[in-house]
Amino acid sequence: MRPWTWTRKIPVVAYNPFLVHARRVHSYSFHVFRDVPPLRQLRRELGKSNRTVGLVPTMGALHDGHLSLVRQAAAENTDVFVSIYVNPTQFGVNEDLDSYPRTWDADMEKLERLNRELRSDQGGSVTAVFAPTTKVMYPTIPPTSEIDGHGSFVTITPLANKLEGASRPVFFRGVATVCTKLFNIATPDRVYFGQKDVQQCVVIKRLVKDLHIDTEVRIGATVRDPDGLAMSSRNAYLGSRRRAVGLVLYRALHAGELAFNSGKRTREEILDAARRVADDTLASQKALLPSERALFEVDYISLADPETLDELDVVDPNRGAILSGAVKMMPVEEPRPNEDLGVGSGTIPVRLIDNILLMPNGHRDL
Repeated sequence: MRPWTWTRKIPVVAYNPFLVHARRVHSYSFHVFRDVPPLRQLRRELGKSNRTVGLVPTMGALHDGHLSLVRQAAAENTDVFVSIYVNPTQFGVNEDLDSYPRTWDADMEKLERLNRELRSDQGGSVTAVFAPTTKVMYPTIPPTSEIDGHGSFVTITPLANKLEGASRPVFFRGVATVCTKLFNIATPDRVYFGQKDVQQCVVIKRLVKDLHIDTEVRIGATVRDPDGLAMSSRNAYLGSRRRAVGLVLYRALHAGELAFNSGKRTREEILDAARRVADDTLASQKALLPSERALFEVDYISLADPETLDELDVVDPNRGAILSGAVKMMPVEEPRPNEDLGVGSGTIPVRLIDNILLMPNGHRDL
């Protein structure tokens, strides 16, 4: 039995009975845990020394958006736990679970480099990476992606049925379930999520409030590439052609934001500005040859209340709104020789989501 991989001692941690089963395989500056009991023991020891823990849940394939959350957690806590687990229950039956990027070695290198930076600043740092197996996370009944499948699940309705949930009916059930498990395992003082997944943030805040989970939900700003594309692990699928056209979502939402900033407040005024960008871009792509174009489908463009996610007819300036959308980039039709097609060679449809907060009095956060 080797429930965790030990690489260094943390001064506040006393004798650990799991240490006799440890195996030193890498020289990371943090512990890597595969099972629950030793992570809980570490958490108890940190608590005895009045240290605070910030948890950053991820599915790996780490990018600068994830790392910005780790930095935020390190600035607000003495210790940061990062979870890396591709959760099967938030993928639908026909979604991309098997092809989802898994980049363990690169993820560890990124966290190690970041830890050196954090420690040079003498603030908090990454203490633990929790990378469980599915058997650890779902110890009795194997997880299911069926809508009416058996299992122990957490559901947050009606929030989970709107926007993303309308197209991905099991997604937020899986998110709420795995996050409840992680919060119970790590008992963090604070948990960190990115605004890019804005509906997830609203669901998690409702989960913590309604189930009386003793943690604070902290939301980090969306991290974007210089051209505006929101960073996402799924961007690895795009390749250069679909990536360039995939900017349509951000441009459409930005057009809606400009309408709001110019004084427009009605749903029609704001969403019409956004839809014009999407419609014009799609028309221009359809006019190109199959070897040149990147087609997409708009799933939704939404103007919703920031707490209930109910669609709005008029934005209340005292409450603001969430302007969000989703597009599906279709597979590349006719790849060109030596074309950059991304992970999956351009054959995998890519769902892109994004949002902009239209907040009262210039505020930019939830």
